[in-house]
Amino acid sequence: MSCINYQFPWRNFTRELYVNLLCKRMSSVRNVKASVGGKKGSVEQCTTCHGSGLQVQIQQLGPGMLQHLQTMCSDCKGQGERINPRDRCKHCNGRKTIRDRKILEVHVDPGMVDGQKIVFTGEGDQEPDLEPGDIVILLEEKEHEVFKRSRNDLIMRMQLELVEALCGFQKVIRTLDGRDLVITSYPGTITKHGDLKCILNEGMPIYKDPFTHGRLIIQFIVNFPKSIEPSVIPTLEQCLPPRDEVIIPDNAEECLLTDLDPEQEQRRRDTRQAYEEDEGGPSRVQCATH
Repeated sequence: MSCINYQFPWRNFTRELYVNLLCKRMSSVRNVKASVGGKKGSVEQCTTCHGSGLQVQIQQLGPGMLQHLQTMCSDCKGQGERINPRDRCKHCNGRKTIRDRKILEVHVDPGMVDGQKIVFTGEGDQEPDLEPGDIVILLEEKEHEVFKRSRNDLIMRMQLELVEALCGFQKVIRTLDGRDLVITSYPGTITKHGDLKCILNEGMPIYKDPFTHGRLIIQFIVNFPKSIEPSVIPTLEQCLPPRDEVIIPDNAEECLLTDLDPEQEQRRRDTRQAYEEDEGGPSRVQCATH
């Protein structure tokens, strides 16, 4: 099996492989009809294993204890037959197969998915008296910097500034096949952080139905400003819906908000857990009985 990495868009390509092919040549002998691995009639029964392809070895384990081991015959490589050295083909040296290059043209159809197999039947290794094997091309999708595939849909994230989310925007999306799509959010339409929108028929083509496509799903990420000039806050408040009035009890305590970094917090918990494991676990107060 051969693993192929591919990235959108789909395309056809060639793949160079090396396989075992049956040898039918006897380049050193003229006017002699060749058989596989040597001259015609040169194949004879292996004298070492007597045609069984196996050798039996006797191993003594102890006094009066013997063990019989069967191993592959080293002379005929388990074939049960061999070719006399003087009659062997000079091209394959009697091995009956040669290693040769094979170039395959691989057609990746629109809509094929990660892990899908393309099978070339009978194009694999060849062995005497056996059907040749298959070559299996396994497709593996590479990640795209913009689009993420979900079955027949494509998913992308789009960054928006706060003014675009509140006042509308126009954006251009470059598709996988090089086309430009324009999307518009008109003034008066609010786009919230995390909103999902889709464009129909701009996703991946359906396998074996290439004229039908999935959806292009867009997730909007709204970037808020880090700070605002105090002088513009009254003007901003006039443009936005009013705040809800909050009644603060007399005994309420005023607290200070601080920034929280989730990654730093996780590292702190991991460090504490590792320390407790080294110390044999968190300390516990034992109850003293009298």
